[in-house]
Amino acid sequence: MKKILLIEDNQNVRENIADILELENYIVSTAENGKIGVVKANQFMPDIILCDIMMPELDGYGVFESLSKNAKTAGIPFIFLTAKAEKADMRKGMNLGADDYLTKPFEEDELLGAIKSRLKKNAFLKRKFSNNIEGVNEFLKEASKYLDLQDLSKDRSLKLYKNKEVIFTEGDAAHRMFFIHSGTVKTYRSTETGKEFVTGLYRDGDFIGQLSLLGDNRTYIESATVLEDAEICEIPKTDFTKLLYDNKDVSNKFISMISNNMIHLQEQLVDMAFATVRQKAAKTLLELDAKGMIKDQEHKGISIPREDFAGLIGTATETAIRMLTEFKNEGLIGVESGRRLVILNKETLKEVAEFG
Repeated sequence: MKKILLIEDNQNVRENIADILELENYIVSTAENGKIGVVKANQFMPDIILCDIMMPELDGYGVFESLSKNAKTAGIPFIFLTAKAEKADMRKGMNLGADDYLTKPFEEDELLGAIKSRLKKNAFLKRKFSNNIEGVNEFLKEASKYLDLQDLSKDRSLKLYKNKEVIFTEGDAAHRMFFIHSGTVKTYRSTETGKEFVTGLYRDGDFIGQLSLLGDNRTYIESATVLEDAEICEIPKTDFTKLLYDNKDVSNKFISMISNNMIHLQEQLVDMAFATVRQKAAKTLLELDAKGMIKDQEHKGISIPREDFAGLIGTATETAIRMLTEFKNEGLIGVESGRRLVILNKETLKEVAEFG
């Protein structure tokens, strides 16, 4: 059963609203002023808060601001209740970040409808979606309902890309983002001399091409090629734009899905600036292992071109080959079938990544 905190200084109004909510099987806690309401919010931890604006001790705006500063209560849906209908009051409440605004007197259906709507939307925002094609489609479907759009998950089927097949090319018009359901994909940029600079290796659960759809970008800022047969879902730029710009809450959840791992990206940038080549090579091998691109002796990963590995650690191909040779001579890695890397001593490799 959902819990509701009702903060209202008028006893008759407070009791009437509480009765309506309890008859709808909500668990209701009440407070007669803002200060008591803040205390009860932290104790009761409601699923939603209904709060009058004009109250003694602490008004509704003060309650909202106080709860917004507390990490425990900041995400609770908040609906203002007031007898005033002036636009200035409504604007102030919504500018603070409230979820809704009801003007007293209101109909019972209006109250219950507002509560139901906010609880439903909050459930979507808290929901975790799996990192596969089913999860992506479910997110698109639920986001469509949230935004009152036609189902964005419709016709989101997988397309098979073969090894070495190009997904998109740097400089081409950017019309879609891609989700990798299975397989391995390499992204890279071309240098002035015509060489490839690898910008990333991606596997199932990763998105690619999203940065090319942001801002004023009209073309892909890098190229993407398949290293291992891949199943990929395409999301058009029109849908991408709706999810990113139509609603702040949906946008935040969408960004968290498509950003892959921004913390990892920050760590990579720090490594590029301060880590030794030996450390970067060890860390990259461990990261490829974590993504399933390099496995142990029983489960083999993919064959990674040495120039691609060099691009990942930001060094010349010759240097990358020399570093892999050192690791092989030290018994940290093995090389099978010509170019397929196998990690033999993960613990020592971790020590190298940490201490050099």
